[in-house]
Amino acid sequence: MMVKTWFLCLPFFYYLFLINDQKQYKIHGFAQGTDYTIMYYATDSVVTKTSIDSLLGKIDQSMSLYQKNSLITQFNSAEHEIETDLFLNDVLKRSFEINKDTKGIFDITVAPLVQAWGFGPTENKIVPSDQQTKSILTCIGMKNLKLNKGKLTKTKPCVQIDLNGIAQGYSVDLIADYLTKKGIKSYVAELGGEIRILGPKPDGTPMKIGIEGPDQNGFPVIRHIATLNTGAITTSGNYRKYHQNGNKKFSHLIDTKTGYPIENEMISVTVYAKNAITADGYDNALMGMHLTEALSFVAKRKDLEAYFVYHKKDGSVADTLSSGFKKLIKN
Repeated sequence: MMVKTWFLCLPFFYYLFLINDQKQYKIHGFAQGTDYTIMYYATDSVVTKTSIDSLLGKIDQSMSLYQKNSLITQFNSAEHEIETDLFLNDVLKRSFEINKDTKGIFDITVAPLVQAWGFGPTENKIVPSDQQTKSILTCIGMKNLKLNKGKLTKTKPCVQIDLNGIAQGYSVDLIADYLTKKGIKSYVAELGGEIRILGPKPDGTPMKIGIEGPDQNGFPVIRHIATLNTGAITTSGNYRKYHQNGNKKFSHLIDTKTGYPIENEMISVTVYAKNAITADGYDNALMGMHLTEALSFVAKRKDLEAYFVYHKKDGSVADTLSSGFKKLIKN
């Protein structure tokens, strides 16, 4: 009888031994014009920097505007259409969905405007004239795109796409999928500030993620700490990436309806969602809304939460959180 009891308990002790034997591994690298950090727990280094770089390299060959032979570059140079790959097809499908849901605020055909305002792959420091901007607008709008059976078609040769507002989130999801396939059950994957989490840690404690935003002087600080065990957190903001022309600041976020950089009270938006492609796509769209509109938008979507940093009417910096995001904050 005693032998039988010991035999039944053995798997439990063995399980505890495996948890305690897990080590923390970290990988740092550079990809997609930014850096990445992956932290995971495992009994061995089952994921290497080489494997991650290989994965990100394949993604770049599909969607990087800085790769001369990438599929996205081929499409932007094409007269009519190209055949997509799995990566490009996945991101395009989600882009069409978010474009429809945001009533056109999220729009990947923004590429010519991004370039005109000096934020594209080719250096440009000249502010476009009103006439130039108006001319470019004829090439803008996802109504000018069609995705069907692995082919992406444009209605006009001047239509070009920019996936920077969603592709990094998708890349983080692919990294997360790769980690999961390797049997890793506890990790934080980050690329350019876009994060995907799976927890808890082997000791049972949850993951903690610092939520950044500007202070009253515009300097980046950690404003909150989020505690969670699953999902994705991404941030879009205008306090880091902008052009200065005299006293005028031009945000890299462009309104595809007007053709001009977005000017509203928003400073940054941090989004929580189940996956990073969703969070990444919506954080840009929410930056294009006014605060009350953005809060209402998030409240109507059960799988979306957000944290907003914004300018009050007197110019001071304030913040607010959706009800679901408040539950992630422990400080």
